[in-house]
Amino acid sequence: MQHRTLGSQGLRVSALGLGTMGMTLAYGSSDEQEGIATIRRAHDLGVDFFDTAELYGLGTGSNEILLGEAVRDFRDEVVLATKFGFDMTAEQVGAGFDSRPENIRKVAENSLRHLRTDRIDLFYQHVSDPDVPVEEVAGTVGELIAEGKVKYFGLSNVGPQYIRRAHAVTPVTALQSEYSLFEREVEEKILPVLRELGIGLVPYSPLGRGFLTGVVKPAAEYPADDMRSWDERWQGENYTYNLNATERLKELAAAKGITAAQLALAWLLARGDDVVPIPGTRNADRLAENTGAVDVDLTEADLARIAQILPRGSAGGRYPAAMLSVMSTD
Repeated sequence: MQHRTLGSQGLRVSALGLGTMGMTLAYGSSDEQEGIATIRRAHDLGVDFFDTAELYGLGTGSNEILLGEAVRDFRDEVVLATKFGFDMTAEQVGAGFDSRPENIRKVAENSLRHLRTDRIDLFYQHVSDPDVPVEEVAGTVGELIAEGKVKYFGLSNVGPQYIRRAHAVTPVTALQSEYSLFEREVEEKILPVLRELGIGLVPYSPLGRGFLTGVVKPAAEYPADDMRSWDERWQGENYTYNLNATERLKELAAAKGITAAQLALAWLLARGDDVVPIPGTRNADRLAENTGAVDVDLTEADLARIAQILPRGSAGGRYPAAMLSVMSTD
């Protein structure tokens, strides 16, 4: 497995990480033992960067606990990233925010316990809190770094000015944001700022929430607890457009002897050595397929063909407008 450096502080991680959200949240029912087995298989394949969050356990810690159990025999060989920033007491989980210093500290202590560790390697603010200045957030994480409870500071789902303000207080190591062949928002304004400041990019949903694997069905065929049942990209004409594009990507991939998922991940890896995607999967076979993308070389002709197929990303927004308004902080 190749390795890359996230941020100017020198955080070294495998070129592909593993996102664990789907092991407890968002994609329907899950199997805890399957999740643990997949994490351990990832370690066997050289993956050493694992991503979780308080939110993924809906306040119970279940996702972090699962990850902590999975890596307990090789904790010191891996990088664990988790996140704070949601109000887990809100009536609708995910609709309220809480980045007050006292809550950041509470989440950190809970995460340390759930993950069975003495430090959080990368601690992200999951989403901005309109009631707490970013300088206060960055300062609190900086204190946790000084105390040895956190090693690196990250941000997620925020814009250029927010990143600058945070970085001026406590150096930001990585920004986690949705980025894929389907979703290109970061390219115009955010990626240049990251490179100016020496901040790595960690793309989540790098396979378009599974669409770019080529194994998809219309929104109505997913259960209500699967986010694809309401994702705009699975609806009506958007679905037809995106499916057609994915079929053409599959043809290009087949001509190279790889899968559409490997093509999509290789495209992201080609964006720069400061880009480390974290595809999520609960399946060990899919995991092995994903890691194979690290060895795929895309030619200029390949990149040009991909640009023809999806010049501006997918049809349909990645989140409802109300949610995006929170995530699009300047």
